[in-house]
Amino acid sequence: MITSKETIGYYQSIESFALVDGPGVRSVLFLQGCNMRCLFCHNPDTWFLTKTNPITPDEAFNKLIRYKPYWQNHGGITISGGEPLIQLDFLIEFTALCKKAGIKTAIDTAGQPFTREEPFFSKFNKLLANTDLFLLDIKAINPIVHKKLTGKDNTNIIDLFHYLSDIGFPIWIRQVLVPGINDKEEDLKETGEFISSLTNVKRVEIFPYHTLGVPKYRKLGIPYKLEGILPPTTEEIKKAEDLLRVEKYQEYLKD
Repeated sequence: MITSKETIGYYQSIESFALVDGPGVRSVLFLQGCNMRCLFCHNPDTWFLTKTNPITPDEAFNKLIRYKPYWQNHGGITISGGEPLIQLDFLIEFTALCKKAGIKTAIDTAGQPFTREEPFFSKFNKLLANTDLFLLDIKAINPIVHKKLTGKDNTNIIDLFHYLSDIGFPIWIRQVLVPGINDKEEDLKETGEFISSLTNVKRVEIFPYHTLGVPKYRKLGIPYKLEGILPPTTEEIKKAEDLLRVEKYQEYLKD
């Protein structure tokens, strides 16, 4: 039973076994709420913090610890969304429980809530002390393209990349490649140069745009704004990987 004094999070779902959400086998907690409206988002059902599915950090931990046999030596728990940084107090307490139990955690985030203003910044640093890895999205390096693609500015997100680099906190960088929007050669080249300027990048991944989330838009009655755009070709993906220097960061997988 949840009391009014307890920290409460709101989650959308739990995935017990995942292979693309951090190192090794992961279990994933999907939280509700996101300020961005990415045109390619395949989880529009997580946009709104509807305050359904309330859960305390202890309850979430007890649900996820059941999947520990899957993780073996290199896996753990990833917290995704939505945008998990919206529920920062919940994240701090949940990751503290995981750290105490020796469980590796990763935060899958686009970084949009980040600010160096208080009280967020102090809380954010508490989260970093409890967490092992950020899976950090680059939606687009070009601010105009970023605003078109997500509805939000990326100035504070770029600042987050710089901050995590300055303190040496490990990140994986991920970019969804959307043909005709964020795949221009000059933008990808700039992204590659930006990534190379950072000191803490352990892996870089290109995720091809897909349309698997379209049925959710129809079910929710939300217009899908990328109708007619096809997934990138193998050649387009390879070109993007070369410009982002993906191969340079693959040695991490051998650790």
